[in-house]
Amino acid sequence: MDIREEKTGSGGRYVATLEGHEAEMTYSRASAHLIIIDHTGVPDALRGKGAGQALAAHAVEEARAGGWKIIPLCPFFKAQVGRHPEWADVIK
Repeated sequence: MDIREEKTGSGGRYVATLEGHEAEMTYSRASAHLIIIDHTGVPDALRGKGAGQALAAHAVEEARAGGWKIIPLCPFFKAQVGRHPEWADVIK
């Protein structure tokens, strides 16, 4: 699964491409050391194929590499955080 980042002035999104479909996880940058994940969208064609989970894990890896924390406002991401206590180091 290919995951890329698209940045905007105040945030951006991670996009996973699989089988010609795109899933996304959007975020806003609250500060240089803090992002807010606010939405995860997975099309029906990708449901059950791990696209949302891959996006969540990618966001955590990016936070660790960049030295920032994540505020999980997105219900999907928040649920993933509950399933992955090992992500606690990057969750605010």
